[in-house]
Amino acid sequence: MSHTSISSRHLKAHLKRGGLIAYPTESCYGLGCDPRNRKAVLRILKLKQRPQRKGLILIASEYKQVARYLQPRTLAEQSRMQNDTVQAVTYLMPTEPSCPRWLRGEHDTLAVRLTAHPFARQLCRSAGCALVSTSANRSGQRPTKTWAECQRLFGKKVWVLRGRVGKRKQPSTIRAWSDGRIVRK
Repeated sequence: MSHTSISSRHLKAHLKRGGLIAYPTESCYGLGCDPRNRKAVLRILKLKQRPQRKGLILIASEYKQVARYLQPRTLAEQSRMQNDTVQAVTYLMPTEPSCPRWLRGEHDTLAVRLTAHPFARQLCRSAGCALVSTSANRSGQRPTKTWAECQRLFGKKVWVLRGRVGKRKQPSTIRAWSDGRIVRK
């Protein structure tokens, strides 16, 4: 199913039912769902053929959308994250004990990014929550860059939202929050 625009009401209802979406991000199309919906997350992992132990990335339009999963952060730390949105930095952040294993995998951290991509940012606002954001591809294959590629790959299993992928050539940089170490450049 393709959508050029989708109302907040329809998006929320689709996500609540465990629906999956594909949408443009900074460097490629992302595959996402409501991170609180275990069945939806497991469907994404199955579609991608990705092991749960690896964990997933969450994107958000603002810190409060990911706060429930993370150990508390000061306002200065939240500001630091917000300042890194344009650079597309994903942080591996210490989690609350209640953070589901289906999101963090075998780690005690969760990968989170406050996105500056206009479409993805608005999508998080419309959904009213953070979204799972993993590249729209099968594990080990090239990420999709267009609506048409997503349609061919996922068919009716995913709502593919039309939009423009950002200009970044590489996926987001992943940094460890604790020491700033670059895990993926």
